[in-house]
Amino acid sequence: MLSPQQARDIASNLVERGIAAGATAADALYIGHGSNSVQVRLGELEGVGGSEGEEIGLRLFDGQRSATVASSDLSEEVLATLVDRCLAMAREAPEDPFVGLAPSDLLHRGDLPALDAEDASAPTPDELRARALACEAAALAVPGVTNSSGGGASASSAIVALATSDGFAAAYRSTGHGCSAGVIAGEGAGMQRDHAWHSARHLADLDDPGAIGSRAGERAVARLDPTRPRPGKYPVLFDPRVAPSLLGHFAGAISGSAVARKTSFLLDKLGEQVFAPGVEIIDDPLRVRGLRSRPFDGEGVAVHRQALIEDGKLTGWMAESASARQLGIPPTGHAARGASGAPGASPSNFYMAAGPRSREELLAAFPEAVLIVELIGQGVNPVTGDYSRGAAGFMVRNGEIAEPVAEITIAANLLDMFATLEPASDLEFRRGMDAPTIMVPEMTVGAA
Repeated sequence: MLSPQQARDIASNLVERGIAAGATAADALYIGHGSNSVQVRLGELEGVGGSEGEEIGLRLFDGQRSATVASSDLSEEVLATLVDRCLAMAREAPEDPFVGLAPSDLLHRGDLPALDAEDASAPTPDELRARALACEAAALAVPGVTNSSGGGASASSAIVALATSDGFAAAYRSTGHGCSAGVIAGEGAGMQRDHAWHSARHLADLDDPGAIGSRAGERAVARLDPTRPRPGKYPVLFDPRVAPSLLGHFAGAISGSAVARKTSFLLDKLGEQVFAPGVEIIDDPLRVRGLRSRPFDGEGVAVHRQALIEDGKLTGWMAESASARQLGIPPTGHAARGASGAPGASPSNFYMAAGPRSREELLAAFPEAVLIVELIGQGVNPVTGDYSRGAAGFMVRNGEIAEPVAEITIAANLLDMFATLEPASDLEFRRGMDAPTIMVPEMTVGAA
């Protein structure tokens, strides 16, 4: 894997070759990654893995035509062939009035923001093994846990470099550390399984493996002997484990490509009240040590913190250059891409801000409610917002978590859910997409 400076240089050189060969514009993206991981089960080493790879993608433009090619071979001979092949493909591609690089005045200039995304710690396989064993042992020590599906620990790093023919060239490195355990509680047909995991940019920020394991065991045991509630309308609370899925549906609905294709249930909602007053949804690519932090987007556009929902109102779309041109707006700094394809739009550190009431207050807001801790299936229509998913969780009565429930479905429409939901105050930044406990006052609950 190259260093950030080497990656920047090779991307810049490939762009220069593309222009010299006759392309009207060009960009190149290098992605390198490496990881080490250890898996254990029932106290025994089950697997040790290590991987390292790199890929560079070149996009060349011939007027309003473009093509992208990629290679994991960075030899001089292959890169020279890459330029010729990409330009030939671009000249045969259909014209597209919306293709092109991001406007040069929006590109990031100067020093990159300090995101503290790189940790010098490099755990050895023995250290990873010890962490995985400690995590699994803590899970197995929870009374009621009867088996394990394994524990794991990992360490990874990545290099990203981007260069464009408009003079942008930059690279950055990030690292990651993770730990997880999955266990089974109970016996026979009554067995239940659950898991816990945590990941962080810096090893010092990673949860203690024993705490992760205990959490996995306690979750599995709590789900023993589930029942099904009587079908009907219930208030439904989404635990922070699953609440970010609602943000995922929102992000998809405000992507520039979905809006431009008119396939979004939020198509006509720009500037309107989509959520209740007070609700805020933020995208923050510059969060220090954030799991999805980035100093620039996939087209080199400068990034900044944005409130996409402010006091419940939809303030804008997420758009890379192509969909932004279709919509008649500037690119929003949300371009994301792999080496072998054109950019799309995606959020970075995306979260719903905490609300004023505590989780306990939301649990006690109704005499009876359903708390969801697991969602199953993909039953969401992105065009209409119709929502129906399998789920498991717990009944809540008079503010207290009661018996577990499983094999149920929850259904509503996302427009209605968004308009009435309330976030609790228990927001924690633990993923790339985060939300506190979320209460939806009414959903249809039935048998799966």
